[in-house]
Amino acid sequence: MVIDAIFKALADPTRLRTMRLLSAMELAVGELAQVLGQSQPRVSRHVGILCDAGLAERRREGSWVFLRAATSGEEGDPVLAALDRLLAIAEAENPDFAAQCHDDRRKLAAIRTSRESNAEDYFARHAGEWDELRALHTPDAQVEEQLSAALKTAPLGAVLDIGTGTGRMAELFAEDAERIVALDKNLEMLRVARAKLQHLPAAQIELVQGDFADLPFAAASFDTVLLHQVLHFAQDPALPLAEAARVTRPGGRIAIVDFAAHAKEELRDRHQHARLGFTDQQMRDLLRASGFTPSDPIALEGAELVVKIWLGTRRKLPASDISTPRKEAIS
Repeated sequence: MVIDAIFKALADPTRLRTMRLLSAMELAVGELAQVLGQSQPRVSRHVGILCDAGLAERRREGSWVFLRAATSGEEGDPVLAALDRLLAIAEAENPDFAAQCHDDRRKLAAIRTSRESNAEDYFARHAGEWDELRALHTPDAQVEEQLSAALKTAPLGAVLDIGTGTGRMAELFAEDAERIVALDKNLEMLRVARAKLQHLPAAQIELVQGDFADLPFAAASFDTVLLHQVLHFAQDPALPLAEAARVTRPGGRIAIVDFAAHAKEELRDRHQHARLGFTDQQMRDLLRASGFTPSDPIALEGAELVVKIWLGTRRKLPASDISTPRKEAIS
């Protein structure tokens, strides 16, 4: 990180305001322009300067570009941490800057409200489908209670929530995780999750668009990996599990929540399920083949569809198997 580039990047009131905003939450370029009251091209130029200086990061989701304050990494970057403190002190001590930041946050509240409204619209359009499926299986609250009990026996560390959907799993474990990355392929669902998770600290939660069969993360990046009601969408479940294993650190854990094998063929057409659940033997074989040592499964019975929680621990593999990292899919 080049110090003179950092100070040049911060030598502008708009970029100072931008850094304070990004410390609060991840924002799309258009949302940032709305808060700052400037044109999108102008804001994009400011953003480019911040990114070039290593102070902000871009991530593309479809036609949108989202921005977040640069992460300091596992060890913590003292320069980034010091800059964040410096801007907080400046806001506390400088009345004009404080007034501008207060006004920006007022506008930021409108962005949050708009996101929540869009999420509610999405839920309203799909509520019937989800209610129909929920009626067939164990209530979500019971599943979450059992999953929490199983995973919180040890530190969660860095968590990857594959197929985050509404973001519920990320929300459930946010308090106990060091950080959470919530991944989904569906852009609309990812924006629903963003609305649900926007109350969490920006440095703790990251939302990423990606495919569970080609995860955009380096090998051995996570301590805990979750696949909650996701694997039944895979034509070949071995592929996402192999990717999950690749990004899980040796000794790390995986938790798969899905249906036990069933014969409800209508779920293929009505809900696009590629697999009609899994037997315990199938899941044991899949976990072992991908590099996990399976534990005893947990069954939540009493409904038409039985929900299972399958757990596994990542085996230690030769360094040659995990030494080739993949670059994150960010622009």
